[in-house]
Amino acid sequence: MDNARFVLIVFFFLLGMMLFQQWQVDYGPKPPVTAAQGGLEPPANPDVPGATPAATDDSAPVAADSGEALTSRQRISVETDVVRMEVDTEGGDIRQLELLHYPVAKDAPDKPVRLFSDDDLIFVAQSGFLGAEASAPNHHSLWQAQASSYRLAKGQDELRVPLTWTSPEGVTVTKAYVLKRGSYDIELQQQVANNSPSPWTARQYLQLQRKDPGDKNKDQYIRTYTGGVLYTPEEKYEKISFKDMAGENLNRKSQEGWIAMIQHYFLAAWIPAPGQENNFYTKALADNHFVIGSYTPPVEVKPGENKLLNAQLFAGPKLLRVLEATAPGLDLTVDYGMLTIIAKPIFWLLEQFHKVFNNWGWAIIFVTITLKALFFRLSASSYKSMANMRKMQPKLAELKERFGGDKQKLNTAMMEMYRKEKVNPLGGCLPILVQIPVFISLYWVLVETVEMRQAPFIGWLTDLSSKDPYFILPLIMGVSMFIQQRLSPPPSDPLQAKIMQFFPVMFTGFFAFFPSGLVLYWVVNNILSILQQWYINKTIGTPAPAKA
Repeated sequence: MDNARFVLIVFFFLLGMMLFQQWQVDYGPKPPVTAAQGGLEPPANPDVPGATPAATDDSAPVAADSGEALTSRQRISVETDVVRMEVDTEGGDIRQLELLHYPVAKDAPDKPVRLFSDDDLIFVAQSGFLGAEASAPNHHSLWQAQASSYRLAKGQDELRVPLTWTSPEGVTVTKAYVLKRGSYDIELQQQVANNSPSPWTARQYLQLQRKDPGDKNKDQYIRTYTGGVLYTPEEKYEKISFKDMAGENLNRKSQEGWIAMIQHYFLAAWIPAPGQENNFYTKALADNHFVIGSYTPPVEVKPGENKLLNAQLFAGPKLLRVLEATAPGLDLTVDYGMLTIIAKPIFWLLEQFHKVFNNWGWAIIFVTITLKALFFRLSASSYKSMANMRKMQPKLAELKERFGGDKQKLNTAMMEMYRKEKVNPLGGCLPILVQIPVFISLYWVLVETVEMRQAPFIGWLTDLSSKDPYFILPLIMGVSMFIQQRLSPPPSDPLQAKIMQFFPVMFTGFFAFFPSGLVLYWVVNNILSILQQWYINKTIGTPAPAKA
């Protein structure tokens, strides 16, 4: 049974990949932690992110938060056409951020996904300066707000949310979040005005603090990654899991790069200003809280001078084309795994069909047809081999009857018969193996593509990212597997043949809880395979009767 074999190979390949990924998380080598040149131990005082007087060492900031509820002062509400967020004057943190175009569930359209939160599962964006405590504001400093709410007005393309902080010596820092219409980019501008009689020196830091969600909200049938990510031009894309952070602190120096916390479909990433050297760090806090961030080299502002420091926060969905345009390597957070080089062209093909049909279900169908057409000759070779094997079944039965229980003589006779008939019993396997990377890539594209989330198809299929509510597609898939089973030669081993009969039932139950978009692909692929196999069986002919 060609399709059952293909499904089994794909299934065990996926299972192997998932087991390997989990083994890497638990026992694999940890990302290299290289000490920054001249690096010192983190400051002893945990309440201040960098307690050295002028922040001239290479110590990473130490978040003071113990993992308990964050201290809160005044809340500033901010809303654009795509996000709604809350900024706290305690530290100027972004404490809550909701994605207005992405409901939590299909049946709750007015309840948007909350990416940032300071409630149960803390996930917040923080920023500040490493310097002498009284002269440099950090994420524990109290900022002053000009208004309690901001809203992007009709016809307005940009929204600016300013906060100010002033030191006793006369250094004023204005922290402004700049949001734009239709964008998930939030620009951070920190203007330092030194009105004191002395030079001001500090480092700007950016960090994401998050509590490990554990198994909450995880799909038991689809394994996806939730945790930290580091991108540098040297090492490219690296996952820094919560377990890695708990094991040891990261301290890495690189020209450019970015850090992020990602989850299924969504991410938040701090992207420092281009063209500067950055120090990247992680830290494990109490109560399963973790920090990943970056800080700049020392910045000096002379008396009477002003200096502007910029950074970029991306907080939103994993839209591949948007991420590609935002920062180098940010598109890799759409995690297609080792087969990204194949998955990206498949996603491009999905996009092209979606432009035609404006429906991701039809896009999946026509991508499946296209891939089937590309592999038509390989599949035909496999099916011809299967058809020839089916045609030889009466002769194989005759050999089994002739040699009885003598397996050695039976195998010798079978190999001789294959040689004379010019049939390769393994001819159906190689074409399947060649196709596996492509179909595994398609699997990950369908799993990782946020555009597929809650996307309707037709009729009862209102969400391609969730299971079929009435199990119609899995049942159709089971029937199609049964039909293919009838078109394929049965295994020579009677016990194996009996086991194979249960495959349609087993895989129907297995796929019943898979996202309907994936099941749709399998159904279309099965139907096309049935048509191709039926045609080849008809062309080659029916089995010849065995000689008496």
